[in-house]
Amino acid sequence: MIGPFLRSCRPKEWSKNLLLFAGVIFAHHVTDPDYLFRALLGFALFSATASGIYLLNDLMDREKDLAHPVKRHRPIASGRLPARAAWAGVILLAPISLGLGYAVWPSFGASLTAYFILNFAYSVRLKHMVILDVMAISVGFLIRAIAGVQVLHAVDPSVLLSPWLLVCTFFASLFVAVCKRRSELILLETNAGEHRASLDHYSPSLTDHMITVTAAATVLSFSLYTIWPDTVEKFGTESLIYTVPFVAYGLFRYMYLVLEKGKGGNPADLLFSDRPLLLNILLWTAAVLFILYL
Repeated sequence: MIGPFLRSCRPKEWSKNLLLFAGVIFAHHVTDPDYLFRALLGFALFSATASGIYLLNDLMDREKDLAHPVKRHRPIASGRLPARAAWAGVILLAPISLGLGYAVWPSFGASLTAYFILNFAYSVRLKHMVILDVMAISVGFLIRAIAGVQVLHAVDPSVLLSPWLLVCTFFASLFVAVCKRRSELILLETNAGEHRASLDHYSPSLTDHMITVTAAATVLSFSLYTIWPDTVEKFGTESLIYTVPFVAYGLFRYMYLVLEKGKGGNPADLLFSDRPLLLNILLWTAAVLFILYL
């Protein structure tokens, strides 16, 4: 039962919570153990909260997942993880992680609570509402980015997150969410609405336009962030502009995989399975660290 339970916690999805390390990186404190420990603790608490939400979502969707060609193999839908054990996981993970979040720093706990409430609303209602479903996912990433800064405030209250970086985070996550909807449309074909009501209101043409707009907004917002006067003054360099090609390639590669290869249904799986995409992210990270620290 341990194996199915851990799989239902979706550890691959924890990669989304790496966004909490952005505060440490852009605050010039990657080498500070205290900052790193707090970021790691924030990552762990968000991952635990997210796992509780995944368990709850799978419990609520287990009947619909049986009609999905991929999701029907999930432990809860397939019956390999009993519902009672899954409910126990929800009851344990959510309260403990939220309580520890407030213990770390009240504002961080508030963000963690907002993240839980948003995702609960998503599981119950928002995921069935066209456009609001993908925007809710993006707001979840914004909360992660904000929380990554809040968890550091006990050490340094001057640590701030650039508004431009928040805008970039919003559009980048919206881009991935829309790509996921398009992948679901293609995979499920005629019975897409039976799995998720919002899919009845999407079409490949609409999602293609939304993908184009969000990709352009992501590149533009990140480019503006790199040359914004406050950014240049904070880091003492204009060299961050040289990391823009990595962002552009990452978006184009993702679009290629979604539009031409029919992938994108699970962004976390795509990240770890596509070597060029993963290598590009690692190179972008290395470039940012080199520019900011060396």
